[in-house]
Amino acid sequence: MATTMYCWRCKIDLPILTEEEYRQVFPTGFMEQIRDYREKTGADLRQAQAVVGEQALATYERITGFREANPFALYHHRLSLYGPPCSECGKPLRTPAANYCAACSAPRARSEDANSQS
Repeated sequence: MATTMYCWRCKIDLPILTEEEYRQVFPTGFMEQIRDYREKTGADLRQAQAVVGEQALATYERITGFREANPFALYHHRLSLYGPPCSECGKPLRTPAANYCAACSAPRARSEDANSQS
């Protein structure tokens, strides 16, 4: 089940996909799906983007129950792109390698680093 957490780009809490869920939304990647659709149907780029985007949005909504309007936003609704929650404000660090929280400027808790080396 998708995890609800803060997305710093959208500036709201929303469902963030696990890797397994992300592969359901984009089985071969968005651009590859567009290319495949165009090869199979002869559709132009704009039509292929719309159809593949709608399919991705429908899958995301089926998995999460959250209605997203922009298929490109789904690229960053992916858990593996975020770091752990900030020890001060609880919002996720923007990347797994982030050294401080972009939301509150707190440094990354070093106890996590020590635990990962054990």
